[in-house]
Amino acid sequence: MTGPRPTTEPPPARCLRSATVAALAAVLLAACATVAPPPPPAATSSIAALYLRPAERSLVDGIRLYEEASFERAEAALRRALAEGLADGRDRAVAYKYIAFIACAFDRLAECEASFSSAFAADPGFTLDEREIGHPVWGPVFRQVAAARPG
Repeated sequence: MTGPRPTTEPPPARCLRSATVAALAAVLLAACATVAPPPPPAATSSIAALYLRPAERSLVDGIRLYEEASFERAEAALRRALAEGLADGRDRAVAYKYIAFIACAFDRLAECEASFSSAFAADPGFTLDEREIGHPVWGPVFRQVAAARPG
């Protein structure tokens, strides 16, 4: 047999289904029209622009030197970054974090503790990732400083 296939649905059911789909589409379109567009992304500085600033460049250099296991030079660069006035509290906290890691690794535990305290002072939301918290040298010092914080 050629031509359209006969439907098994009675005409009123087809009309009801079509009306339901049309109503649902209208509701969805209306919802889209009333939803506010997302806010524009926050303005950020490019890495190149940040690297032109002495404090931020010293921070980047300090992290790089730390990763290269040049700890004495890394610590000097991180302290220079702090002295040069890192603008963002989170960046200051990162500098103190790496200084704490170095101090702990070289058994300067009081300095390690003080550096973690300074990191919290610079950024109240400061934390370490799970791998860092689990480190056998500075993990316990970090947990002790974090537990002693008010709040």
